[in-house]
Amino acid sequence: MTRAEPADGVKLTDGQRLDWLRLIRSENVGPRTFRVLVNRYGGARAALEALPGLARRGGAQAPGRIYSVEEAEREIETAKRQHAVFLALGEPGYPARLRMIDDAPPLIAARGDIDALKMPIVGIVGSRNASAAGAKFAAQIARELGREGFVISSGLARGIDAAAHRATIESGTVAVLAGGQDRIYPPEHKELLDQILEKGAAISEMPFGWEPRARDFPRRNRLISGLSLGVLVVEAARRSGSLITARMALEQGREVFAVPGSPLDPRCEGTNGLLKQGAALVTEANDIIGVISPILGRTIELPMEEPEHELGDTGDAAPDERRRIISLLGPTPVDIDDLIRLSGARPAVVRTVLLELEIAGKLEWQAGGRVALL
Repeated sequence: MTRAEPADGVKLTDGQRLDWLRLIRSENVGPRTFRVLVNRYGGARAALEALPGLARRGGAQAPGRIYSVEEAEREIETAKRQHAVFLALGEPGYPARLRMIDDAPPLIAARGDIDALKMPIVGIVGSRNASAAGAKFAAQIARELGREGFVISSGLARGIDAAAHRATIESGTVAVLAGGQDRIYPPEHKELLDQILEKGAAISEMPFGWEPRARDFPRRNRLISGLSLGVLVVEAARRSGSLITARMALEQGREVFAVPGSPLDPRCEGTNGLLKQGAALVTEANDIIGVISPILGRTIELPMEEPEHELGDTGDAAPDERRRIISLLGPTPVDIDDLIRLSGARPAVVRTVLLELEIAGKLEWQAGGRVALL
């Protein structure tokens, strides 16, 4: 039986950290796939060696690009120059609550006071085009939570995010970045980030030099909620990205809070909708503290790693099994349990075929742990 390296509370060696960085930066390898690969092959180096064969069996015409040793070494050197460290999943400094989510990043680049990541964290998000009242209220709540010993996480965006960060520079705040640590968005918040780093931290799962794109912001949002005991939404329109954060918080088992607003203000349409759906109503910090205080007394139960295969089961698929499993897939997301039941194949075989398809760039994971063909 193999398991991911490192064991709980054990730091990676320099060589392992290099291999982890190469694997997670390689084409078609996301956080879920990374964990499957490392558990299956017993380490990142062996997984890197297996990638071309997996891509070929998945139907790729050419193997996906593998991040080179030289590229990984350059990124590690860049991190050192930026006073950043790479924290690996399972290491002592990695945020415990973030580790609990299904798609926790294997490595995060962190700067600033890393101890802020060990504190109880509450996420605050909301409209970029915030009203003066909304920004003032977000700052007030953030400041009160800071006085009670909570660190605030947010996305360094304009509006509500910036107000929450500025209010907690002294007590501690965590900026979760959509781009690399050296590509701050929006650019005018670089000075704000410098202030945050004095007593707080900034984290990113993206490579150094990575300019954030539209699809990177939902990825960032899952980290804001993943770090946190709960997420407060202050002003959000019907199609706001803050509602994505709230949905992800629910999927991760986090508390969701919302501030009521005028039904005449479109910036409050999303938050009022969250309240209708059962989010906890917030008009003062105690509304949040009363809900999450009991959670602080509980031991954090980290997910157990399971072997990818049963003992002695290679998971290799016969040609007819592979065809049968692939025939059940399409653009509509499907649960893996349904694939196992309908295909009649062993779970290890189904997971192996899905892994091959993903490495070949033909499969993607969607909400709720479902899969779909691209």
